[in-house]
Amino acid sequence: MDHLAIEVESLCKSFNGTQALRGVSLRVAQGEMVALLGASGSGKSTLLRHLNGLHRADAGPGSMVRVLGRTVQSGGLLARDVRAQRAEVAAIFQQFNLVDRLPVMVNVLAGALHRLPMWRALLRRFPENELNRAYQALQRVGIERCAWQRASTLSGGQQQRAAISRALVQQARVVLADEPIASLDPESSRRVMSLLAELNRELGVTVLVSLHQVEHAFAFCPRTVALRAGEIVYDGPTRELDAPRLRALYGTQSDELLGPPQPADGIAQAQPWQLPVLHAA
Repeated sequence: MDHLAIEVESLCKSFNGTQALRGVSLRVAQGEMVALLGASGSGKSTLLRHLNGLHRADAGPGSMVRVLGRTVQSGGLLARDVRAQRAEVAAIFQQFNLVDRLPVMVNVLAGALHRLPMWRALLRRFPENELNRAYQALQRVGIERCAWQRASTLSGGQQQRAAISRALVQQARVVLADEPIASLDPESSRRVMSLLAELNRELGVTVLVSLHQVEHAFAFCPRTVALRAGEIVYDGPTRELDAPRLRALYGTQSDELLGPPQPADGIAQAQPWQLPVLHAA
């Protein structure tokens, strides 16, 4: 990992006396697509929010977060230029974070605000090149026909695709996706994860996506980092996270990660993550 997109060292965070992160250290290379796996309350969202400075770590020696070679925070103190650094790091949230009353196009153009003077944003007088970039981003995710609809009229899956379009307009080099498919139906979930994988594969964007079911990690992420109670308990190839290993790591919480059984013609079918891993001799 000569070219690191994300570096985390000895990260600790407590909320009202409850420790959410316990000495987390992590490295993600530029161009990787990594799943951040864990049951509810494992610390996934808290970790992601430290990477762009939305949360500040507990004070302590050795604690550090660096993204794209620049320090975001160290020893519990945010870097002075942390807001400027966010221009290269896009956040995609479970609840989409769109302004419902505004057109989809205006929401997407919010990704360009770090390049534009404030008066253009206030008056919605966007340069033609930015409008073209936003329209192309909407085309890429397949919702260009919705460009001038109010965001509130879109389905959940469409709203999340609009959020991905915003990241494209932002021209982010790192995408932090915090359970982006948790509230979506299976088809919309597949579409959103496919788009994130496309950004990673075709544009070289580093993607760190938190998930609470391993099936999506198997389908889209070669590497998985698994958290439990604020600690990393696994970091390695996703293909090695079979059901016995998950049960050993999570106990009864593994049922949440494995998801419901998938019956076909009345007969439950074993999924890839439920099969034993076979090692070559």
